[in-house]
This record gives sequence, structure tokens and C-alpha cells, in this order.
Amino acid sequence: MPSEFTGKHVTVAGLGVSGVPAAKVLHGLGAHVTVVNDGDDERARTQAAELEALGVTVRLGDGDTLPEGTELIVTAPGWKPTKPLFTAAAEAGVPVWGDVELAWRLRGLDGRKAAPWLAVTGTNGKTTTVQMLASILKAAGLRTAAVGNIGVSLLDAVTGDTEYDVLAVELSSYQLHWAPSLRAHSAAVLNLAPDHLDWHGSMEAYAADKGRIYEGNRVACVYNVADKATEDLVRAADVEEGCRAVGFTLGTPGPSQLGVVEGLLVDRAFVEDRHRNAQELAEVSDVNPPAPHNIANALAAAGLARAFGVSAAAVRDGLRAFTPDAHRIAHVADVDGVAYVDDSKATNTHATEASLAAYESIVWIAGGLAKGATFDELVTGAAKRLRGVVLIGADRALIREALARHAPEVPVVDLDRTDTGAMLQAVQEARRLARPGDTVLLAPACASMDMFTNYNQRGDAFAQAVRELGA
Repeated sequence: MPSEFTGKHVTVAGLGVSGVPAAKVLHGLGAHVTVVNDGDDERARTQAAELEALGVTVRLGDGDTLPEGTELIVTAPGWKPTKPLFTAAAEAGVPVWGDVELAWRLRGLDGRKAAPWLAVTGTNGKTTTVQMLASILKAAGLRTAAVGNIGVSLLDAVTGDTEYDVLAVELSSYQLHWAPSLRAHSAAVLNLAPDHLDWHGSMEAYAADKGRIYEGNRVACVYNVADKATEDLVRAADVEEGCRAVGFTLGTPGPSQLGVVEGLLVDRAFVEDRHRNAQELAEVSDVNPPAPHNIANALAAAGLARAFGVSAAAVRDGLRAFTPDAHRIAHVADVDGVAYVDDSKATNTHATEASLAAYESIVWIAGGLAKGATFDELVTGAAKRLRGVVLIGADRALIREALARHAPEVPVVDLDRTDTGAMLQAVQEARRLARPGDTVLLAPACASMDMFTNYNQRGDAFAQAVRELGA
């Protein structure tokens, strides 16, 4: 039991996926724990009752007031730095950690060897890349798990009964903001595009928080050659002596890069005499699905695995074994020679740009909550690929106006409805516009909450509508 927590007054900010485990762990370490939470709904009251039964103090409906005597705050990642609670903490000299910071400090708590972290962040592709990485590590015979922002508590991973050789860790910009002492074995930033700017305050602040993932890296900082901002973050990072910058590219790789040559994923970073030699890792067809942005994810995962010493054969076997989560560029069915693809997870323009780039002739189903996004650049880049567009959701007019400016010849069906049944009509309209060889692609470029509970429900509605077409 670390002496730094025994008898310490710790405030946990927020219940939920991270707050409840944090409160339990800290209580078990002998801290005096108080949980504060903005909400006071049925779920919060159930969680509060569970914690109070252990002896944890819980205050519901007041997440802004700093409890008297607080010596440390452990916050849920989504709580904004501008909250009055954190202002009061700064004035009182109270440090604020996230659950990732707490997990990092608790590694090796029980005397076991602390498993190194291979960490991944980026605007899009984080979950897929971390899952690919975990699959590769498992293929190498390593005890591992995909944890972090993927929905699996890092605290559970570092304090639970399972002993790991290495962890594949997905980290959001929120989590990185609150993790000042994190030092990964190796890390990757997949891409950078404007997102969560209401939380971070600016693109510069958002990028800086993403860049924290490189601080103190020991072996490799993996970056996207096609996204200069990721390389800039590597250059700005303070890393350990000998840590290398390793790029990934969809083109032919240079020395210290991974890339693609004649349908093969190849490594020119972790080989002897990388100026002359390359190592075949896998075939492009081993990546599921082999869309360009997913190949980039696979290269990033391979780079991190190779940095950890994993063999080329394990990279190939791990990629072959990997099955992507639902609603990520998932082929639903072919109907009358038209492919129907569900990429409901494409909730912003950057993700949708990658999705649209994967197909030659598309009937695009788009729309939802724009979250402040603009669509001119997205439409300009995709215009030549669009057979037609079907628009749904609250902010569809923003996409319609961008189409009118940059793709006026593309037929557009504007469905003036935001009920869940609109998806069936959208798929029917898309079928009418499509021709054999086309792809009907649900890649909304928007959040789903105007019509659906989440992007999963939206994707399920699309798949169900497609099944009805083929019935």
C-alpha cells in the first residue's frame, strides 16, 4: 500500500466508467475518498449507493465545489479544465490527475513488473489501431489487452489479478490533458484534425494535448508522414536518449518508415541497414477492410509492435486475425449489384473523408448533428466520386449548401425528418440513385444524437433497412 495515498483526502470528480473504479481503488489504498458528480439521476444514485456501502462519501448534483481538505483530485477525462472545481483547486494548490495518470502511478503496485504501454491517439482510427495492435501482440505470444479510451478501464488493467507483458493503450486528448507524468514505451499519433475544440479552447491546445503522448517515449515516436502536424509533435517532444521518429505512409517508405510497396506492407525502420533493406510484414489483403485509412491504421499498429520487438510473422498473423468493430466501414450486403457499407462511426468530417476515399462511385448518406463543423473541403474532395447524396438529420442543410457550392451536378435527396424511421426512407432513396457497381455509403460526418441514441443505433438502423431491401 503506497504511503502517498494512506490517509490522504482525495476527491474523485465524476462517476461513470472511470470515476467508480478510481474511487474503489483509492479507497482500497487507504485514502479518504469523496466523489462529486454533476448529475443526480437514477444511474448516479445507484453508483453512489454502491460506493457509499464501501465507506466512500458521494455528493450528487454538485460537481463545482471543492470539498474541504482535498489534497488531490482525480477527474473523469471529459470534465473541462474550465470547471469551477478546477479553478478552486488551482487557487488552493491542489493537483489534478486523470484516471490515466492514476493508473500510470499505480503500475507495479503489488510488486509485479509494471507492463510497458504502447500508446495510440489521433482524431480518428484510435480504437481500430489499438485493437489491431493487441491482435498482433497476442499473435506474438504476449499477454496483452486493449485498454483505455476503448472502454476498458486502465485502472482495472494495472490493479487487477491478470499480469500483462505489455498493454495496447488508446488515449483521448481529454485523458492526455490530465496525465502529466505518462511515459510510454512507444506511442503513435495517427492524425490531427479539428475536434473537441469547445473543450480544449483552440486547435493549438488540442494538438498540444495530443502531443503529450510522445513525452518521455523510450523507443519510438510513430507519426503519419501524410499529416505533417503529427511529425511536428514528434519534433517538439522531450524523449529519452535514443528514441527514434518512425513514420508510416501509404506510399513507398523511406528509411525509418513503414509503408506499402506493390501490395505489401513493408518495414524500413526496424531492420538492419534500413537504408538498403526492407522487411515484408503482410499483404494489403491481410488488412480488414483494406481501405486506405485502415491500411494506415495497420501500419501504425505494426510500427508500435515492431518497436516492441515483435516479429514480421506475428504482424501478419495478427492482422489476419483482426476483426473490426461494428459500424466501421463494415460491408452489410450487396443488393442488385450495389454494395451497402455502414460507417456510422464516421461522426466527423475527417473520418468521413477517409471513408469516401475508399470507394470510386458512391451514393452517400450523410447528416446529423454537425458539432460546429463545415463541409466545403469534404465535399470538394469527394465531388468526383459522388453518384448522389441522401441527407438526413438536424444539420443536413449545412451539407446541402456545401454540395450546391462545390458539386451542383450531383443529385441530392433532402429528407426533412429526424425520426429513426428516416433511415429506411434514406436507404430506399439511395437504392433509387445507385447503379450496379456503386457503393451506398453511410458515413454521416455528423453525430447521431438528433435522431438516435448513438452511432451504433444509427448503424443498426441502416443495416436493418438494407436487409429489408434484399428481403
